[in-house]
Amino acid sequence: MKKAVVFSAVAIVAGCATAPSTGDLDQQTQAMLKASFRDQGIAKMDRLNQDLAQKACSSENAPPAAVASEIESQAMATVKWPEGGRYIGDWREGQKLAEDGKGMAWNNKSADPAGNGGQCYNCHQLEKSEISYGTVGPSLYHYGKARGVKDVTAPGSAAIVQYTWAKLWNSRVNSACSAMPRFGHMKLLNEDQLRDMMALLLDPKSPVNE
Repeated sequence: MKKAVVFSAVAIVAGCATAPSTGDLDQQTQAMLKASFRDQGIAKMDRLNQDLAQKACSSENAPPAAVASEIESQAMATVKWPEGGRYIGDWREGQKLAEDGKGMAWNNKSADPAGNGGQCYNCHQLEKSEISYGTVGPSLYHYGKARGVKDVTAPGSAAIVQYTWAKLWNSRVNSACSAMPRFGHMKLLNEDQLRDMMALLLDPKSPVNE
């Protein structure tokens, strides 16, 4: 009986000693992913390539403060400010985008962002009248009103207008591991669409701010 116990203990130790390292597991995972996917339609294999943020935020633990800061700095550097300083579009068009969930699937005919939606209700509440919305992200109802935006062209509104544009362009600018789509940086929406989304969030006449 004692021999059996000793033999089992040795087997367990030997098994632990030969367990694959984290690096080995990462390589095996990458190999499995590449073997499981292929280019199809507009969906290409480059979607498997991770940038610094994706690698750091895929870990079980939050990235160290220095890494998070680097991610946010890199994100801010990607922000393209709107041509001519025109931040605000039509909230009615923004409302349509927020409700639209199409785009970026392999069977879409084009990767042109003009054919994509914002999919905002997957994660957020935007209007009081909505009875179905996601709760992954915070409620955006009264987004502009709660921040005191009464006139988007007023100098006092400049800071929140620019903050909102940067957040829509690349959500990681102030939250390294944000799960929000990086609409501008990843070319999910074009500038005109982003202006319309800005209007939905900030225009006092938008249903978001009623």
